[in-house]
Amino acid sequence: MDKQAIIQKEFLGSGWSFPVKFSSGSYQVQLTKYEENINEMINLIMQTNFNERPFEPQFGAGLQRFFFKEMRPTLEGEIRDAVKSALLDNEPRIKVLDVTVEFKDLQTGLIEITILYIYNKTNTRHNYVYPFYIKEGTNLKK
Repeated sequence: MDKQAIIQKEFLGSGWSFPVKFSSGSYQVQLTKYEENINEMINLIMQTNFNERPFEPQFGAGLQRFFFKEMRPTLEGEIRDAVKSALLDNEPRIKVLDVTVEFKDLQTGLIEITILYIYNKTNTRHNYVYPFYIKEGTNLKK
């Protein structure tokens, strides 16, 4: 990647990888940059429940409140609204264009949440797919 392209991407930011990792040998915290950093932040927001962070009680999407709910069209709307609000409140580098919620597997409770967004500075489109299991623990393998 040339220097101009790096400068254009710097607004996307960088931060600690999640989960936190250390490089072997130098024991330095591994960082993520640019698109990878935004995707990790979206994933972190989706996984975090409200009141889970002591000094940021409203951080997260709070999707855990939907565990064991019946997979109905009203649930699709509730999840869509929760995701849009969470990303609006917690990820200022993006603008969410659309969130689709699709019931993929009724047996295992798999819901696929697709987030279509743009970076605020460049208006470049991206998407992120988050698999959410509404029946907690059903994604475990024997």
